[in-house]
Amino acid sequence: MSIFVDQETRLVVQGITGREGSFHARQMLEYGTALVAGVTPGKGGQQFDGQVPIFNTVADAVARTGANVSVVYVPPAVAAGAVMEAADAGISLIVCITEGVPVLDMARAMPFVRARGSRLIGPNCPGLITPGQSKVGIIPGNICAPGRVGLVSRSGTLTYEVVNHLTRNGIGQSTCVGIGGDPIIGTNFIDCLRAFQDDPGTDAIVMLGEIGGTDEQHAAAYVKEHVSKPVVGFIAGQTAPKGRRMGHAGAIISGSSGTAEEKLAAFAAAGIGVMRRPVDVVASLRSRL
Repeated sequence: MSIFVDQETRLVVQGITGREGSFHARQMLEYGTALVAGVTPGKGGQQFDGQVPIFNTVADAVARTGANVSVVYVPPAVAAGAVMEAADAGISLIVCITEGVPVLDMARAMPFVRARGSRLIGPNCPGLITPGQSKVGIIPGNICAPGRVGLVSRSGTLTYEVVNHLTRNGIGQSTCVGIGGDPIIGTNFIDCLRAFQDDPGTDAIVMLGEIGGTDEQHAAAYVKEHVSKPVVGFIAGQTAPKGRRMGHAGAIISGSSGTAEEKLAAFAAAGIGVMRRPVDVVASLRSRL
């Protein structure tokens, strides 16, 4: 089992002929993802690598191929528009990889996406993967293995590190989701925790957060009240100076809010296993399974 993507995923790549879109489209095809269409305005009627039809619009791609998931690799200035186009075409899950999307653009896009019943993951995220079934985004497939541990993370590279630790120690994953670190994102920790709790194929959950904001504290409160499965968590930025932005646009400590110690204390109070280092994930999970 899994959350969000599986063997029924039929993927369309928006921006498939660009540098990033074409590179990662090939990676997803090689992994075995059912990539059924690409979209690049003005290049409709062509084919990508001789096997994936390209359309001018997402609506055309959906009508011709039955695509139900989209991944967005377009420049920041037009990324929000691409997300809204996908939602308007009836795509149920939209994954926006693009970094640097203006916050005001996302403030306009999110109500549009929600009004059409679509789910957005990102922007500024690595996407997600259900090992052995479907890879949507840029998470390396070779470090993942099928299993029963769900993972949700604000950080892309931290996702890769922790997944690698799990796989090398014989712990497979049900689904790994990178939600992104921007101030406005479409899917948060609680959305993923709820989905993992409801997924019969997930036995335990790994949550990877970072300094800044209060998402992790809210997630911890949700775990305490609604999640019966074991959860372990890590917070990146434990040595970051206050007021210093560390990488992600949302990772900035304001006053006493958003510190690593505050978040780790919330984890502990909720019964979440606290990891001080990413490598601790293996021992922490094994002690709870």
